[in-house]
Amino acid sequence: MTLKSLFSLFFNITCVESVDKMHNIDLEAVKSQLEPVVESHNIELYDIEFIVEHGRKVLRLYIEQDGGISLDECELISRAVEASLDANDPIPSAYVLEVSSPGIERKLVKDSHYQLNIGKPVAVKLKKPFGENNQKNFRGVLVALEETAVVISTESEALLHLPRENMIHCRLIYIE
Repeated sequence: MTLKSLFSLFFNITCVESVDKMHNIDLEAVKSQLEPVVESHNIELYDIEFIVEHGRKVLRLYIEQDGGISLDECELISRAVEASLDANDPIPSAYVLEVSSPGIERKLVKDSHYQLNIGKPVAVKLKKPFGENNQKNFRGVLVALEETAVVISTESEALLHLPRENMIHCRLIYIE
């Protein structure tokens, strides 16, 4: 690995950080404000994040609907959300607004996202090591969602009950 590729890897890893807690941004309040705006267009607000990426603050909305999201729909929601934020912006500092689809390898956020994707391959990342091998990263097929755990079946057909409170995220994995 060259010095340039090591620098690039380090730079990309360190340039994205969550800022909602650092700057006392109440993402739930932002979500509560924007969800009705998005839903008024028959589109779901799939997820929301406020991060620093490459030195700039970004409010990123992920939107979804049956049949997928087009660029025109992202633009429509961006304009509608912009109008709402211009009228009452809960974020005191400057930021960039981005609107996109959650993508094919999306994070599962709401319980309904898990329920809709039972039987599909997922990757789970934990905060603390778990299990016999003290792992933080797991891959398998989503089997169930329990109140306190996400259940996956691994390649060795073991059923793992991964504690939800220990999860950083659970993402779909695209397999051709």
